[in-house]
Amino acid sequence: MDGIGLRERKKARTRRLIADSAASLFAERGYENVSVSDVAREAEVAEQTVYNYFPTKEQLVTDRDEQIQERLCDLIRSRPPSVTPVAAVRDFILESVAGIRTISPDLWRGELGYLAGISPTVYRLALELTDRQAAALADAIGDSSAVEPEIARLQGIALAGVFQIIISHVAGRTREGLGQVEIADALYPMVVNVLDELERWLSPGRLSGGTGH
Repeated sequence: MDGIGLRERKKARTRRLIADSAASLFAERGYENVSVSDVAREAEVAEQTVYNYFPTKEQLVTDRDEQIQERLCDLIRSRPPSVTPVAAVRDFILESVAGIRTISPDLWRGELGYLAGISPTVYRLALELTDRQAAALADAIGDSSAVEPEIARLQGIALAGVFQIIISHVAGRTREGLGQVEIADALYPMVVNVLDELERWLSPGRLSGGTGH
């Protein structure tokens, strides 16, 4: 068992090293100007090792957000019956937004939102990511809620929309020249407002057809 745990920790460290190396290079040179072989050299691993962890170059820039997606789905599936999907992920989303302030400046310029602000290719990847996220969240909601598939899909799209708002805000403010602390300070109350509104929209009473009168 100890051997298995050691191997898993080593794999996690290698994965993090590759991802951080890619973020550093993307920040320095721009996404389009970095190859997988460049990342391998920076991380001091074989190019095939990079592909073992990240089968495509795109995954080097979307990996952290895909891990966030997995966490969101886990939180939704494990929530108590009385807790809405929005409430289940609220604290995690807000912690992620607040955490923008503490990201190393060198790595910040390799983050998805920042790169989406300076690279049309990465902006397209971000939009594709939120589409996949909506489908994954819908599955998690459908698996853990007594709602019709179309309602689960609606909620998944709405929750993924929160991250589209976050990415679009970071990208737009990056283009305007704002720093990450300024971006986080403006973004946090915005996301609180969006989550509050979603909680009202997607509450069981509203979705069951109640008119509110």
